[in-house]
Amino acid sequence: MPEPEDQETYTQPSLAWRAASKATIAAIGLACKGFLKVGTKETETHGLENFVKLLDERQDIAKRDRGLLTISNHTSVLDDPLIWGCLPMRFFFNPNQMRWSLGSYDICFQGSALTTFFNLGQVLPTHRRTYSEQGGLFQPTVPQCVRLLSRGPFTQPTPPHPNWASDIKKGALEPDSSSDHSLSDPFTDPTHTYSTTGSDVFPAPSSYSSRRHSWVHIFPEGKVHQHSDHSMRYFKWGVARMILEPDVCPQVVPIFIAGPEEIMHEARPAPRWLPRIGKKVTVTFGEPISQVVWDAFRERWRKLRSKEAAKSQSLLPVEQNGDGALSEELMYGKDAVSLRLEVVAVVRNEILKLRRARGYPEEDPKSGLVETWRAEGGKVEGDEDGAVDASRAEDDFGIFLFFLMDSI
Repeated sequence: MPEPEDQETYTQPSLAWRAASKATIAAIGLACKGFLKVGTKETETHGLENFVKLLDERQDIAKRDRGLLTISNHTSVLDDPLIWGCLPMRFFFNPNQMRWSLGSYDICFQGSALTTFFNLGQVLPTHRRTYSEQGGLFQPTVPQCVRLLSRGPFTQPTPPHPNWASDIKKGALEPDSSSDHSLSDPFTDPTHTYSTTGSDVFPAPSSYSSRRHSWVHIFPEGKVHQHSDHSMRYFKWGVARMILEPDVCPQVVPIFIAGPEEIMHEARPAPRWLPRIGKKVTVTFGEPISQVVWDAFRERWRKLRSKEAAKSQSLLPVEQNGDGALSEELMYGKDAVSLRLEVVAVVRNEILKLRRARGYPEEDPKSGLVETWRAEGGKVEGDEDGAVDASRAEDDFGIFLFFLMDSI
């Protein structure tokens, strides 16, 4: 763990950035709360009281001893931020208590206005393999999430994508100023930035101690999936990294969502950009999964990491510090891959428990297998009987842009 000489520099972003972020998150949060109150037929929550209590216990950053990872199914392009509208308003005015989320690079981070908006809204850029070679389990944003779930600040460079050319990995290339993704104060110091392509520049929130043991929310399905009985796609492996690799195992809270797919159904007629009102939204918050569930998995990971660190040419620190750095064996080795598969299966089953509690029938066991779906590579990943997947980035972009303008 780094120990900067000037600790004040690494405490939090500038006052101007914090004010802009608070205004952005508050505006969106209030808009979502308003929509859930007057734009829906009914908003039904389960387990919200205990989840709010959990967030309240994390209010004092200095007393946090682990991160918070929430996971849910993905029913529509409005799931995040819409579901957070059920939280008490006080959370909207304290960004340090709100979630960090992942947003598609090809949708949310096109142009300086959208990029700044989503950066202020605590959304990290994620490349999708369907649209970019920069995607996958080992893209730089995933280590950022691991670091956010750990004790910071992290001032060393974010691990590069393994597919990058060696000169980019070594920092020999300058950021591409034409990408329109470079940011001014408070991110002029390279310590506080990272790149997702080797040429763009994004703020690195984990470089601030105020982000220690943060709250990260992800949709492990990786894309919107709408099914008549709310069955889910297979889960991608990034969630396993966020459980195995932080310095301390995060609290993992499953969430099951139903209803937003009726507000923004992928097969809706024109005008597609207009949210449908009068629908019911249900959000079910599970209890934190027992740490005992993860202990054996994390012990296996610790042993794998220790074995790699012991190798003479390994640059890995002996102790797991949550920096997100991996050797090739820890990325692609048989034992590491098998471990991630097992963790993902447990995570998915926890959300299935909430789905059953809402009265939905048992899903086809094949739904959770990657083999059930066509191999990724085209613009459409595949389907299953009764399912509709989001596949047109142009439509999603229009929806996000509308929601952005409408909320502000």
